[in-house]
Amino acid sequence: MADEEPTSAWSPLRYPVFRALWIASLVSNIGTWMQNVGGVWLMSSLSPSPFLVALMQTATSLPVFLVGIPAGALADIVNRRRLLLCTQGLMLIAAAVLSTVTIAEAIDARGLLALTFILGLGTALNTPTWQAVMPDLVSRRELPAAVALNGVTVNVGRAVGPALGGVVVAAAGPGAVFLLNTLSFVGVLVVLYRWPAKFAESVLPAERVLGATRAGLRYIRYAPEIRAVLVRAGVFIAAGSALWALLPALARREIGLGAAGFGLLLGCIGLGAIGGATFLQRVRRQYSLDQVLVAATLMFALVAAASALLSNLAVLSTVMLAGGVAWIMLMASFNTAAQNMVPAWVRARALGAYLLVFQGGLALGGIIWGTIATRAGTRTALIIAAVALVAGLAAAPRWPMR
Repeated sequence: MADEEPTSAWSPLRYPVFRALWIASLVSNIGTWMQNVGGVWLMSSLSPSPFLVALMQTATSLPVFLVGIPAGALADIVNRRRLLLCTQGLMLIAAAVLSTVTIAEAIDARGLLALTFILGLGTALNTPTWQAVMPDLVSRRELPAAVALNGVTVNVGRAVGPALGGVVVAAAGPGAVFLLNTLSFVGVLVVLYRWPAKFAESVLPAERVLGATRAGLRYIRYAPEIRAVLVRAGVFIAAGSALWALLPALARREIGLGAAGFGLLLGCIGLGAIGGATFLQRVRRQYSLDQVLVAATLMFALVAAASALLSNLAVLSTVMLAGGVAWIMLMASFNTAAQNMVPAWVRARALGAYLLVFQGGLALGGIIWGTIATRAGTRTALIIAAVALVAGLAAAPRWPMR
């Protein structure tokens, strides 16, 4: 039995369906991170305001805050394969429109934010479904490794995508990056279309979705374990979002980097995350979940502070490697806890709530940290965020993670 075999960081890849979806997701995430680099770089060209640049993070994350739990409810009661096909199709269309208007030089700041929001909406509808199918693809014992590998696709994308995006932006402009991202969705759609998944067909009125949403909220209200995950993740991301929101402005305005240099910093975060995923299983066996979360939060706080104080690209790149390690340890731990602490019937809704808190924190953080950076400076904002990350650890005794 798979549950009785020893697991490794890469063992879930022996499941054919998981492997095919993982590879397709990897390609798509590379395109997404190329898109992110092209988007923030285009915005920094359209407007010098750090606030508008930070709003790109808000436009990406706000949709999850708006539809996270309903998206989870939808994933719990409809055919998940068809839902994934629809959400991937929506993102393909949005990316195609964005690439077309950018290449035609008809894009402005408002249009860029609007189309980025639509891409974020597709992600908001897609992610709870994508994560909820993980336990159906691998054994329960291998679920933490599968979750970490799912994070690896994001972080390989973060390692490769920004570097590629920076090169393509420098050579052919942001429109070419958006076009490549459009093409990256095609592979995912092909794999999903050929996926031999067999889910019960369900044709339900809209009231059923609302009822399922209410049931999910009631469950979360009376389940202290999942509430602990939500509180701890929310406390972390409220401060941790500063690095993602302000790194584009820091790279371009404070350090004077070009698109390739900014892509290098993001790539180092991705490489660090890949490295962190390879030994995460070993760390989890030796230390408690709370110990891992506290150590990773302190590491991420140091990375935020160092980002504010350093200007040398080589040294800063090394710091970003450590940031990637801390990030994957935090994200994989929160995500695995959210999946393991709930029964199957409400899993997607619980994941939707987790994503709502997490992405909502990124969206709100983009606004807050962009405002602070506009008034006090980008480097000062990062120092404040580092202090807030350390202060947020006060939540650990009150909401322990098991």
